[in-house]
Amino acid sequence: MTSQEIRQQFLDYFKSKNHLIVPSAPIVLKDDPTLMFSNSGMTQFKDYFLGYKEPKAPRIADTQKCLRVSGKHNDLDDVGRDTYHHTMFEMLGNWSFGDYFKKDAIDFAWELLTEVYGIPKENLYVTIFEGDATENLERDQDAYNFWKSHISEDRIINGNKKDNFWEMGESGPCGPCSEIHVDLRTPEEKAKVSGLELVNNDHPQVVEVWNLVFMEFNRKADKSLEKLPQQHVDTGMGFERLCMALQQKESNYDTDVFTPLIAKVEELSGKKYTGILTDEKDIAIRVVVDHIRAVSFAIADGQLPSNGGAGYVIRRILRRGISYAYRFLDRKEPFLFELVAVLQNQMGKFFPELEKQGKLVTEVIKSEEESFLRTIERGLIRLDSIIKETQEKGGKILAGDKIFELYDTYGFPADLSRIIAEEKQLTIDEEGFEKHMYIRIEDSRIGSAFKVFDWVVLEEKPENFVGYDQIETETYITRYRKVENKDGEFYQVVLSNSPFYPEGGGQIGDKGILENAVESFEVLGTKKENGLIISLINGLPKDAGAVFYAKVNAAERKNSQANHSVTHLLHEALREVLGTHVEQKGSFVGPDYLRFDFSHFSKMTEEELALIEEKVNAKIKENIALQEFRNIPIQEAIDKGAMALFGEKYGDNVRMIQFGTSKELCGGTHVKNTSEIGHFKINSESSVAAGIRRIEAISGDKSEEYFRNLEKQMTDISQLLKSKDLVKSIEKLMEENAALKSEVDALKKEKAKGEIGEWKTAYEHKGDKQLLVKKTSLDAGSVKDIVFQLKKEIPTSVTIVLSDYDGKPMITVGISDDLSASYQAGTIVKDLAKEIQGGGGGNPGFATAGGKNLDGLENAYQKALNL
Repeated sequence: MTSQEIRQQFLDYFKSKNHLIVPSAPIVLKDDPTLMFSNSGMTQFKDYFLGYKEPKAPRIADTQKCLRVSGKHNDLDDVGRDTYHHTMFEMLGNWSFGDYFKKDAIDFAWELLTEVYGIPKENLYVTIFEGDATENLERDQDAYNFWKSHISEDRIINGNKKDNFWEMGESGPCGPCSEIHVDLRTPEEKAKVSGLELVNNDHPQVVEVWNLVFMEFNRKADKSLEKLPQQHVDTGMGFERLCMALQQKESNYDTDVFTPLIAKVEELSGKKYTGILTDEKDIAIRVVVDHIRAVSFAIADGQLPSNGGAGYVIRRILRRGISYAYRFLDRKEPFLFELVAVLQNQMGKFFPELEKQGKLVTEVIKSEEESFLRTIERGLIRLDSIIKETQEKGGKILAGDKIFELYDTYGFPADLSRIIAEEKQLTIDEEGFEKHMYIRIEDSRIGSAFKVFDWVVLEEKPENFVGYDQIETETYITRYRKVENKDGEFYQVVLSNSPFYPEGGGQIGDKGILENAVESFEVLGTKKENGLIISLINGLPKDAGAVFYAKVNAAERKNSQANHSVTHLLHEALREVLGTHVEQKGSFVGPDYLRFDFSHFSKMTEEELALIEEKVNAKIKENIALQEFRNIPIQEAIDKGAMALFGEKYGDNVRMIQFGTSKELCGGTHVKNTSEIGHFKINSESSVAAGIRRIEAISGDKSEEYFRNLEKQMTDISQLLKSKDLVKSIEKLMEENAALKSEVDALKKEKAKGEIGEWKTAYEHKGDKQLLVKKTSLDAGSVKDIVFQLKKEIPTSVTIVLSDYDGKPMITVGISDDLSASYQAGTIVKDLAKEIQGGGGGNPGFATAGGKNLDGLENAYQKALNL
């Protein structure tokens, strides 16, 4: 049975049990402040469990893309070193929201595994929660009784809280769970050791395949448990492990989930995969095929590699794969990007985003490979320098701070430093390295520390967002909670009527004032979490239940919504000018400026940028009225021509924003008429990543301010030049400057001629060779001309010039052609440059180096005399 058939059978089975089959949510989470990635199948249903949203159906089934590389659930370091851990994996799941509970969940699981998939019953074991006295939780007797009807009691194992009480994070929905384990060993192995002894003991052939979670509780911030309003079922079955069991393999990597990728790596690297767990080559191949899946899906869902947040995690995964390929597969050129087509062929049917975003994924990965491979080369040069410095001092241990600098500044993998050090019979000061790592982690932790307390609920009432129509309203607080960070103590409040737009869709959250006759609080920002609009205020009201007046900062809202509306017009104009391949890949909308990222594979020309500006401003001048469709079925909106952004999660009903022919699904605030935007001005166009361009621009008040400043600059320049014809005046200045520069160059050449005559007579004979070490204040260009002339005219010569021109130290080395086999200018200049705290390079016959320490020129001079 192929992996595709296994996946389809799961979905078909639960469809026959009246479950609604839904697509996987994006692997990258954009609307959950507690998680960066979907780390389990239940992530997209969290609001259902908490009662914040009504589920689409009481029974749902799906296959969910998951990523476990950060936070509580982190499998990254295990990947490649065993048969079953992965960064990205699929979680097959069935869900009940207040419908069936333990009995049906257990019956469904048993029937599917034993009758549909045909796993022998004698190969299965189950675990149940044994209870926990510290939390007053009893043994899950119900689950035990239901399992007894399917499996012998000696195969039902008590499990502790760690293994059999499932929690998604520090807080949130949780409950007892029942795991199903499968014993894949041979009959001979089973006869020697019972599977009972190996369950939950990390045996590679006795593995958990399915976890049935019975959601009964909500873990609060104070660690207490409260009963959920309804009982739910959340199950997760590891797709890759299921394939291993059904295809009778000893490793996930031996299933057809991975074998096509492994075959491609073998073809590209010339290395043969043998499946040995301890073989570094095989570990590298497993790492590569696992990591390419994680990175490809993340990019397809809209998360580009970057230096922060979720983007940093994706870049780290990709660089780990590149590093393993570089070290153990001898791949010094990009090649991971060539695996994307194989992945598309395997999984494109079930995950169409891979097909749609395939070109972008391929180009981004290739660009990242090229960049990191250059980083590795630079890091190797720096590491070589560290090794030489250590050996020159007779040392055998590389300084931990130096290796950390390589890791932190160059992105050079620490384990690669260790391997190279071992090859040179050296070790690394691991304690020093870990100390610096700890400091960096602590600095990051302290900088982002954010303690959240439990909600104090004043009134169980659905909130009402009125911010599309009003920016001021009477309201009161329905719930509040204290939060603490490095800046102090604040409070988050939920309002009965809120005019404050919560951060989302690229638009920043509103700020403003919450006040009454007694007291006033600054609203520092607004976000949405678990369906609640939460405003952050700088204190707690004396009477939290009092009536308040909420006022949005009108000026900031006006500018933000102008920038948001103009991003829609910009998106449409880009597609008209560049082509329909253009898709939004990210945005930032604030009161001061807008940023718009989009897919395009080449730098935009000045003509294209001008045309974009012209088209957007033409739409602004047309005075196009906003057409807003607040709550229409998503299919109706798409039928009307609305653009849905790839990687975004939409509900069944959506809001559509239309300005003439521009139609997009959007929850942000907008102008009522394009004329309110005023004017649109592009400030810059740049590259974000391979295939992704970025435009930064301004509109409204900021655009007016830009042109006022420009006008003032023109006036100031006109006064300086004492002319209103600025072009003519500047042309005259340029002509005068060119004439003066020509005169200066002529004088420099005359001075250099005089120097050459003197320098020719200053060479010292060193055996059969000649050495000139000369101090000067000439500029770099003049020195270069002289050295090139001398190395031609003076045979068997080494020429070294030390310059202090403009107060900056510089060293130039020239080698005559007849000595180029014996001396290297680059080697000499690098050695001398240490004295001026600098570096440089060149070719064997000519090299230069600049530095920071002017006083070091004297030491360099004495050192050069001893060549």
